Amino acid sequence: MQLSEQELIRREKLVVLRDMGINPYPADLYPVNHTSKQVKEQFEEGKKVVIAGRLMSVRVQGKASFAQIQDSEGRIQAYFNRDEICPGDDKTLYNEVFKKLLDFGDFIGIEGELFTTQVGEKTVKVKHFTLLSKSLKPLPLPKEKDGVIYDAFTDPEQRYRQRYADLVVNPQVKKVFIKRTKLYNAMRQFFNDAGYFEVETPILQPIPGGAAARPFVTHHNSLDIPLYMRIANELYLKRLIVGGFDGVYEFSKNFRNEGMDRTHNPEFTAMEIYVSYKDYNWMMNFCEQLLEHCAIAVNGSTEATFGEHKIDFKAPYARVTMTDSIKHFTGFDITGKSEDDIRKAAQDMGIAVDETMGKGKLIDEIFGEKCEGNYIQPTFITDYPKEMSPLCKEHRDNPELTERFELMVCGKEIANAYSELNDPIDQRERFEHQMELAQKGDDEATEMIDYDFLRALEYGMPPTSGMGIGMDRLIMYLTNNQSIQEVLFFPQMKPEKKAVAMTDEEKAVLTLLKSNAPIDLNTLKAQSGLSNKKWDATIKGLTKNKLAKVDKTEAGLFVDII
Repeated sequence: MQLSEQELIRREKLVVLRDMGINPYPADLYPVNHTSKQVKEQFEEGKKVVIAGRLMSVRVQGKASFAQIQDSEGRIQAYFNRDEICPGDDKTLYNEVFKKLLDFGDFIGIEGELFTTQVGEKTVKVKHFTLLSKSLKPLPLPKEKDGVIYDAFTDPEQRYRQRYADLVVNPQVKKVFIKRTKLYNAMRQFFNDAGYFEVETPILQPIPGGAAARPFVTHHNSLDIPLYMRIANELYLKRLIVGGFDGVYEFSKNFRNEGMDRTHNPEFTAMEIYVSYKDYNWMMNFCEQLLEHCAIAVNGSTEATFGEHKIDFKAPYARVTMTDSIKHFTGFDITGKSEDDIRKAAQDMGIAVDETMGKGKLIDEIFGEKCEGNYIQPTFITDYPKEMSPLCKEHRDNPELTERFELMVCGKEIANAYSELNDPIDQRERFEHQMELAQKGDDEATEMIDYDFLRALEYGMPPTSGMGIGMDRLIMYLTNNQSIQEVLFFPQMKPEKKAVAMTDEEKAVLTLLKSNAPIDLNTLKAQSGLSNKKWDATIKGLTKNKLAKVDKTEAGLFVDII
């Protein structure tokens, strides 16, 4: 492991501290009795407090210094006076330990009294301090000069990969995750107050059911069977309704072995709830009341900003059938049309479709391309064609449709709900039709039939309505984040590239490339100022380590960064 100069210096300080008899990682309990927030809110001149946190900044003024201590609640100023800390002749604790051996990022505990400075800042006058944990790696702290911030820790890949550092140096990030917890708490409270029961269902499943998605596959050695990471928990929750629960819900970690982008992560969280003796009309009312409650709990208001849009989660929400939506935005009426009719209409609209797509998939493509993005304010899209909803009850007034809704916000779905299909014979036929579509090549059709779930339905399931909400997408809307990675503590990342040891010449040429790539090879060589021998070794080293590449074009040889 190659250490930076600062990391080497910190390790040297570690040795000095130990030689002085100071344990840089003590095991003792530290008797914290206040947070920075409590100090400010319950401030009394002369009050004795014990706090702890990271040392984030220091202003040394000879025999006295001001420092900022950051804990879980924020920052508080601390005043270190040499003679207060070292009342005797030995000033080592201040002169050596505090001034020379502590670094930004170190955890320290301080005991002292509260006072207000001449400029009115609430401050802790330190009587004693203790090193609680030595930081061996410098925090990526931003620098400020003349009111301008430099070197802020903003690179997304670094921030997501080193979320621990991101949370320390970017306080606004922590606020997002506090709001995420508030959302979960508010939703739980709403369900619990309604009398519904939180449950847990298997993550490892013998059949990946409840949705159409590519699963992650593993193998159970003792049972010698394949198992699948959960893609949805729907079929298990319905089994519990069969078993006699009136209402069950779960915050479910789901896993789908599919693409990654700004709105999709292979591991995500969905909330699903099922309530017996209800239908999708009831669930629409329940959904809009739930989201109004959650928005207020998270932001103190039903309104939220997402990009350029102001969203209002106050109930009630508009309701539009899928048929009417498609007719409104395309002029095409899907009612009574055959699969071939719909495929031709989609092609005429310039939508990419193929022969593997069944009727439901074709309609879904038309809606997704031409309609979905137009719904900014919360809007229920209702009454989906039967082919799109294999687990949903047939519409009571139209056998071609189902009693289903999706809630659209800012052109994306955040909730999906049904009057659940509880006819075991109809359910079996729907599953078999899905199998036919899968064999035809539809990669979104269900490939396996859960016969145990069919057996459960044969015991009888009462009329039930169920709903799923994408928790990650919902918190994106409530915190104005365009990327799902911003609302996940640890989003999935590509493997980290190992650091490559470079010569000084390679570093210099790479620096030139970063600001000028792609650049003519001869121009880059001239700018580097290297001799022919050193230039050849340098460019070979950069290309060998896949840090740069040389492309041959009609205009000549150009060097680009990889």
